[in-house]
Amino acid sequence: MRIRTRLPITVAAAVLGLGVALAAQPPTPPSPPSRSLTSNTPGALVLERVLVIVNGEIVTQTDLEEAQVGALRGRALPQTEAELRQVVQQLTPELVANIVDNLLLLQRGREMGYELTDEQFDEVVESLKVDNNVDDEGLVAGLAAEGMTMADLRETLEQQMLVGNVRSVEVDQRISMNDYEAQEYYEANIDEFIPPVTVTLREILIAVPEGAEIGAAGEESARVRAEAVHARATAGEDVAALAAEVSDAVSKTNGGLIGPIVIGDLADTVRARIEGLEVGEVGAIERTNAGYYMLQLASRTEPEPTPFDEVRTEIIDSVFESRRQVALEEYLVKLREQAIIEWKDQVLKEVYDQHLANRAASLGL
Repeated sequence: MRIRTRLPITVAAAVLGLGVALAAQPPTPPSPPSRSLTSNTPGALVLERVLVIVNGEIVTQTDLEEAQVGALRGRALPQTEAELRQVVQQLTPELVANIVDNLLLLQRGREMGYELTDEQFDEVVESLKVDNNVDDEGLVAGLAAEGMTMADLRETLEQQMLVGNVRSVEVDQRISMNDYEAQEYYEANIDEFIPPVTVTLREILIAVPEGAEIGAAGEESARVRAEAVHARATAGEDVAALAAEVSDAVSKTNGGLIGPIVIGDLADTVRARIEGLEVGEVGAIERTNAGYYMLQLASRTEPEPTPFDEVRTEIIDSVFESRRQVALEEYLVKLREQAIIEWKDQVLKEVYDQHLANRAASLGL
């Protein structure tokens, strides 16, 4: 049963102990009085530290801690508490913004009259039972193993549905992207659709004994041999056959072949050696640490732009997604302006405001 996965208890406890502590931030002002939340257990009183109130709905320390734990799922876990604190510090601004954003969207969904019906919930439950090959008791047990009840499952599903519906109706359905616009984008950004230049090389290495100095017998012998091989190659002898015959490089087994490789991925020194070479031409001999080295430019691609019809869907999807991100942020700005948001932690508010500013800047807003 994979509704959600939980972190090992020791790690979860460490994260929960972090709270909203943020390094390099000024000390957190005295915490506001904790808000009492009613417990289902008669006579019990659960005290929660309230972080922010959005249109009358509270976001608590526990809400943030659960989001922090959730964000760590699937990640390589830090080895020390200090590293864990640093990771959580990096994640927290976005998590806080997402919590508030989703709450605003959820509230808007309720205003629009969306709800998860019994029939819809039953369909999901039946699908879960089929997918996991369990009966009702097995489903309940599986959820319990994940720390969930059926009520938790329904609440989670309803929240996802409401947020998804609002985004679909209020944002996605108001965005358009047609073939004409896609063609315009293609022509204005044609370089994006030209594959990179690739080259195929052949190498021949005439090794020099390790530590041999210039002029030493072994080094001089290698130089003379390399010059003879180079003369044969430049005279038109097949370089692949030559490499297989004389090269000391590992690539001799396949005729000294290297590539095809994107030219931009080549080392600067290699790129410099083949600059100006015509296809089939052999470059000059180079003395390297390993010995005397020569390269042939065996082939070079001169790519043409990928035809529009082949990238049309890619363009539409990409541009649509960019527009959707901008439109969603603009919509959220309106929801925030209309909302009553009361912060109970000033440091967290500053982190939230800075994250929103950074996000708007990245979207060009």
